[in-house]
Amino acid sequence: MSSPKSPPLILASASPRRLALLEQIGIAPTAVDPADIDETALKNELPRDLAGRLARQKAEAVSARHQCAFLLSADTVVAVGRRALGKAETEEDAGKFLSLLSGRRHQVHTGVSLVTPAGKLVSRTVSTAVIFKPLDDAEIKAYIASNEWRGKAGGYAIQGLAAALVRKIQGSYSNVVGLPLFEVANMLKGNGFPLWTDIKR
Repeated sequence: MSSPKSPPLILASASPRRLALLEQIGIAPTAVDPADIDETALKNELPRDLAGRLARQKAEAVSARHQCAFLLSADTVVAVGRRALGKAETEEDAGKFLSLLSGRRHQVHTGVSLVTPAGKLVSRTVSTAVIFKPLDDAEIKAYIASNEWRGKAGGYAIQGLAAALVRKIQGSYSNVVGLPLFEVANMLKGNGFPLWTDIKR
């Protein structure tokens, strides 16, 4: 639905979820060019700060390859208190994460950075509180068997089967999926990228 006159937009993320979320609001990136950076947290770095820093570093790493284009990057961190959970890579990871999240509140932080064609860098970090119901061993084992947890921050994907495990969210739902759409749309529009609302009919 993007206007034919829309400037190029590069998505610096390999996440199919972020691509789908952008398409949901009528934005089709010109290209996808993921960043390859070290995502290790710094000593004493808070999870929210980590998400923001990684989004900025991804933008900076990729923007040099795309002059005169908009570039959007993001990073999502799931945290319990001051502890960032990272992405679940093994069944053991997923089991530990789900046991930790069981019956308690956690935070999902997504850092978003936008580089404009003029080279201006704009960044924002959005946080959403998510509350899981208490999980028994059978539920955890069943979710692990689904394989939906693979590569997911915190070991779950709210847009899939895990929706049945979430008792409540406070804040942006799309932020938990991987991209806070309201904030992204406003960042783009505020910096000159036309949205579907700008297309004259």
